[in-house]
Amino acid sequence: MLTAMLSLIAIGILSIYASGNPADEAADTATASRAWQKQAVFALCGIAVFIAMNLTDYRWLGVSSYWIYGFVLILLVILLLDKFVDIPFVPVINGTRRWIRILPNIDIKLQPSEFCKIAYILALAWYLRFRSNYRHFKGLIGPFVLAIIAMILILLEPDLGTVMLMMPILFSMLFVAGARVKHLLIIVTLAIVVSPVLWHFMRPYQRMRVSSLLLQNDKVFEMAKNHPKLATVLAGSRENLMKWERDQGYQLIQSKYAIASGGLKGFGFRKGPYIKYNSLPERHNDFIFSIIAHQWGLIGCAVVFGLYGVIVWCGTEIAWANTDPFARLTSVGIISMLVVQVIVNVGMTLGLMPITGLTLPLISYGGSSMLVSVIAIGILNNIGKWRPFSVAGKAFEGGQ
Repeated sequence: MLTAMLSLIAIGILSIYASGNPADEAADTATASRAWQKQAVFALCGIAVFIAMNLTDYRWLGVSSYWIYGFVLILLVILLLDKFVDIPFVPVINGTRRWIRILPNIDIKLQPSEFCKIAYILALAWYLRFRSNYRHFKGLIGPFVLAIIAMILILLEPDLGTVMLMMPILFSMLFVAGARVKHLLIIVTLAIVVSPVLWHFMRPYQRMRVSSLLLQNDKVFEMAKNHPKLATVLAGSRENLMKWERDQGYQLIQSKYAIASGGLKGFGFRKGPYIKYNSLPERHNDFIFSIIAHQWGLIGCAVVFGLYGVIVWCGTEIAWANTDPFARLTSVGIISMLVVQVIVNVGMTLGLMPITGLTLPLISYGGSSMLVSVIAIGILNNIGKWRPFSVAGKAFEGGQ
């Protein structure tokens, strides 16, 4: 698992370097020319935290989980307060308030919503560890309240991607904890029923991110362009619809071209038109998978999926063999988080999922994303090291 993690980190840093430093020196290198250096620093910090975390027993995280979750919620509230009171360490970037600046004179920012994912998993696992009332429909209220509080705060930033991620984490942990499938299906049905109401309150750009799944079809786009009511439903207005071609639509189409042009083997490291020319926005961040496919083709993508598969396999084995409910649920939550992020990010670059801004774990540029992913795998490793398990009916204590 550690080898797979380090390999993915290396692939990410090299891909970020290539996206900002193409082989043709005359090309535009402004996008990510120094980003790889910052990513390497965050990776080293993450590895240091990984080592420190594995020097102690993971069970202290359970005892402290509510305090950790409460602290992260306070950080999310601070971000929202900046809408009413100017807080100097909360920058406004592209109309969103997602980051807290750590040092005043150095551009180092942390994203509380990223850390909320881990804090939420720990708090939910601690809540569910010995309870049985969640097997009744009323017993699901507590877990959903834990999720909804954070989801509302994150949605108001706004950060649609993290909000979409929390529901699969919740459902997977409830299922493993023993919640009845019929109760979970009822909740999914209710969500589908009220979705038109939620759609009405979504901002136009959020609608277009979801509508991109339909708008990338030329026939659907032409229909929306010729029917104002359909354009209003999908994008908020016809004017917003026309912006889609120059914004998210352009980004999505270029991403698909970049992936398809990679073929089987790709163009090679720091080569190819989507490396030479900065025609794919956010190519070092949300759309870095497109750059990997462009450089290394289907073979490179298979290697990346294989490395993620190693982490998922190890995490699943740790959860399966563990007899500690908190450890088992935490492992399931972390694996669910990583799997859903990979599926959504890759699906987003292929036009199969909405453009949500979810990063590719350990690979996409972003200090908070890197730290959270390494911390999550560090927790898995710690659980695997100290886990209590049973063999032939006899109990053993790992790490003792």
